[in-house]
Amino acid sequence: MHNILRLKKSFQSKKNGQSFGSPSLPAGSCVSSDHVYRLKEQLKSILAYWQGDTRINGALVSVHYRCIVAKSNRIQKLLGKGSQSPAKSVRGARFEYTENYSKRCHVFTHFVALKEIEDSISLLETVGAIIKTRYQGKITAKDMAYIVDHGWGLKKKISKSSFQKVIRDSYYVERFDIDRQKKDIHEESIVTIYRTNVDTKKLLSSLGIDIYDDRIINQTMLCLTPAEIQRLQDQASYLISMSVTDFTKISLEDICTPAEAIDSLIPHPQKEPIVGVIDTPFDNTVYFHEWVDSHLMLDPNIAIHKEDYMHGTAVSSIIVDGPKGNPLLEDGCGRFRVRHFGVATKQGFSSFTMLKQLEGILAENTDIRVWNLSLGSNLEIDDNFISPVAAELDRLQNKYDVIFVIAGTNRPADSMETNMRIGSPADSLNAIVVNSVNKNREPASYTRVGPVLSFFHKPDISYYGGDGSKSSDKICVCCNNMGAMYEAGTSFAAPWIARKLAYLIYIMGMNREVAKALLIDSAAGWNGTISNRTGFGIVPVHIRDIIQTKDDEIRFFVTGTTDEYETYDYSLPVPVVKGKYPFYARATLVYFPSCNRDQGVDYTCTEMDFKFGRVYKNKEGRPVIKDIKDNRQAESGFLVIHEQEARNEYRKWDNVKYLSDRIPDRPRERKAYEYGMWGIDIKTKERTNMRKGVGLTFGIVVTLKEMHQVDRYDDFFKLCQSSGWFVQAIDAQVNTEIYLTQEEDIHFE
Repeated sequence: MHNILRLKKSFQSKKNGQSFGSPSLPAGSCVSSDHVYRLKEQLKSILAYWQGDTRINGALVSVHYRCIVAKSNRIQKLLGKGSQSPAKSVRGARFEYTENYSKRCHVFTHFVALKEIEDSISLLETVGAIIKTRYQGKITAKDMAYIVDHGWGLKKKISKSSFQKVIRDSYYVERFDIDRQKKDIHEESIVTIYRTNVDTKKLLSSLGIDIYDDRIINQTMLCLTPAEIQRLQDQASYLISMSVTDFTKISLEDICTPAEAIDSLIPHPQKEPIVGVIDTPFDNTVYFHEWVDSHLMLDPNIAIHKEDYMHGTAVSSIIVDGPKGNPLLEDGCGRFRVRHFGVATKQGFSSFTMLKQLEGILAENTDIRVWNLSLGSNLEIDDNFISPVAAELDRLQNKYDVIFVIAGTNRPADSMETNMRIGSPADSLNAIVVNSVNKNREPASYTRVGPVLSFFHKPDISYYGGDGSKSSDKICVCCNNMGAMYEAGTSFAAPWIARKLAYLIYIMGMNREVAKALLIDSAAGWNGTISNRTGFGIVPVHIRDIIQTKDDEIRFFVTGTTDEYETYDYSLPVPVVKGKYPFYARATLVYFPSCNRDQGVDYTCTEMDFKFGRVYKNKEGRPVIKDIKDNRQAESGFLVIHEQEARNEYRKWDNVKYLSDRIPDRPRERKAYEYGMWGIDIKTKERTNMRKGVGLTFGIVVTLKEMHQVDRYDDFFKLCQSSGWFVQAIDAQVNTEIYLTQEEDIHFE
């Protein structure tokens, strides 16, 4: 077995030198004057409405596109303010489906001044008239290309660039509208409203809704009663961006009768790493209570019963001492201390209250880098927005450089829905979301499914959480001082992953990006297929199968930051044998992007376009990467990759990129090009102009498998050293000793 390697080297970076050129239409397409005039009439109707309703001091306008559009194909002139991009006025984004559900389309909601609508009406009138008179009612892609090549002769009516932008905007826009959200709500809920120019409390007061600050999370997220929501829907339904029920019922697992007493002997804790747990309260009478620092966060007025302690105590028992009662799941990670925060009872929790508590918990416990959250909602997530708690977790993970392990939630016992979507907060994109499998490696009977926002892969991975009627089919936990009990659920799969993650981060010294990538990579393996039930796959039981490889494999990781548009290195020296590379390859990239819940389905702010493969010389004589997945996004030259294809094939906007060769029955070695190197290339793209991707950390895990089972580990090690890479073999035993030494208290006499 070989240890995983850490490679270090300064990546190169450069700014984006590409230009999109003049606005154009897709080949074979056209825009009619009738369509332009329809858009104009829609805006006129919208303008008339907002001239009569002045409560938000502006206008909310929804732009319904004809398809899922790339950033470069969204409106650039219509609804704009002078030279300012309309992108700055976006307040929300969602998907809608065509009548037969055969196609998904983007819908963006903008908040603009009335003058922007008036200017857009004027532009559409002018452009419509030009198309009708000069182009006989229909302008084609060839006509647009002619304008680029031969100039523009109507400068007095409209500039060439404005004309081109309005034409392209009109092509991609299906219609303009004022969207309204109305649904029956009978419980207190968290409602998000669109951001306008009016203070939230003042705006709500004008609608007859008076609320105190303690029911406002931020300027757009509020906790409202059913009566207040009904009034908001009656008075100004256009303001509602999204809503979710506040009180979340937890799907807790069945607890079997006590079995045998667990050996009460456990060593006193020393300086073991600490994992944070947010759950129901902890029972301090259990045998491992010395290992848990518990904090009760519930309102003193809430009555706490004996059964309220069981779930949280069981979760912490796995993190502290899980292998004791589950020898088949011995993971080699040792024991962990726990700092436990009781925020819920068996009946459930208030999302609003948790939102208020989360940042305080993290801010006061900055020594904890790994957190476990095995609470989840019975309700399904929404297709078009992230739940409030998941969004807050994504924000806090970035702010405090931590990572959450979250249970994938269980299908309620009374539900017959076999494809029930996961519940909040398992829609957190930056967290590791864990689903459960039985001992036969099959999805558990209570499994719920992804994806999130109709696109992002969730769950991330799966692990053994028990399933079946026999005690031997379940997970042995300690719920109280009565001894061992047996449970099943994603709640008891997640803490096993928290143990592994804590080991990788605390003991092995990896950052969260590499640790997450390594878990996903180990679960996916070779020829991995991604499932909405099990994610990238099942994580190996023992930690050595994650941090070590077989003799015919080489595994290494690198980290870096994206300081410019392109971050790259073309000097990875993979061993060459007789002019060829006898290796299969896979690579997993992970990063933690800033996210914006107000942007709906366009939730992640940054995209890393990732390429990994051999370096060769292109027609212009420049070194480029032949990606192992044939990713040709951002390549120079004429190449059309539609947004839907980029998302499906190359996971555009996803924060996890997994590239892997398929191992065939007969090996076929790769040609070694003139450079004799492999390379990594990351191009960072932004949804907005706020540059959230600057200084963003990424982690990459690469595995190379020799096609003929030859050990080339030492060859690779030496080649990396000679090519300027710092190479370090990560030894688990040595790292454990280093960690314990660092944690020793030094006393000066």
